[in-house]
Amino acid sequence: MTIKSHKDLILWKESMTLVEEIYRLTEAFPKEEIYGLTSQIRRAAVSIPSNIAEGAGRNGENEFSRFLYIALGSLSELETQFEIAIRLKYLEKNEQTEVVFDKIIYIRRMLVKLIKSLKS
Repeated sequence: MTIKSHKDLILWKESMTLVEEIYRLTEAFPKEEIYGLTSQIRRAAVSIPSNIAEGAGRNGENEFSRFLYIALGSLSELETQFEIAIRLKYLEKNEQTEVVFDKIIYIRRMLVKLIKSLKS
């Protein structure tokens, strides 16, 4: 698989959009959570496109796959932390949060498909 840049990947673009959405949603979190859950959620979200980009910039498909697996782990971490925020009532379960959960599912599917295509 040959790509010019990680910026050519729909997966990277979608994960960047997810980061923006996460930052917007976490702005309303309690100030005492700035170094807690807010920071954790944001770091997990940022880790996803960052690992996609780093993997794409590495030498070879095995390296790329390894970083895609890391992105997949960060995505699962984000999903869990986002659910925690809802349970703690920092976020309401509504259309806006459902869009984020849908995007997480979509990105997960794309990551898994890309990993499988790199292995075959």
